[in-house]
Amino acid sequence: MPNLGNANDIVKVKNGYGRNYLVPKGYAVVATESTKKMHTENLKQRAHKEEKIKNEALENAKKLEKVSLKIGAKTSSTGKIFGSVNTIQIAEALKEKGFDIERKNITIAEDQIKEVGTHKVTVKLHKEVKVEVSIEIVAE
Repeated sequence: MPNLGNANDIVKVKNGYGRNYLVPKGYAVVATESTKKMHTENLKQRAHKEEKIKNEALENAKKLEKVSLKIGAKTSSTGKIFGSVNTIQIAEALKEKGFDIERKNITIAEDQIKEVGTHKVTVKLHKEVKVEVSIEIVAE
């Protein structure tokens, strides 16, 4: 709720606001002793799961740092690419190397890659874990 709090926050509101609006709409529950205990237990479990996911992302980041990709593209005689290399092609190249990463988690340093050469791409594995991967664009 804006100006009140985020999910899983314990906040104090006036009785009428909580009883007549927040609880019936499903935005809140009454903070009894049992719901407070369930809330703390859920937060512990969620933190444990989040830590496990983050550790897996860190392991994948170490593996990804060592990977270098080669992507072929049709080029002119001057080295310009016909079209551009986009995140879809990068995601497919990563999939061939054994990394299943969605294209929305890949960001290109420049807006588009339009020239042959080595470029840097940032891959987001977790909200706190990002890795830079070097990509070499070669002429086909």
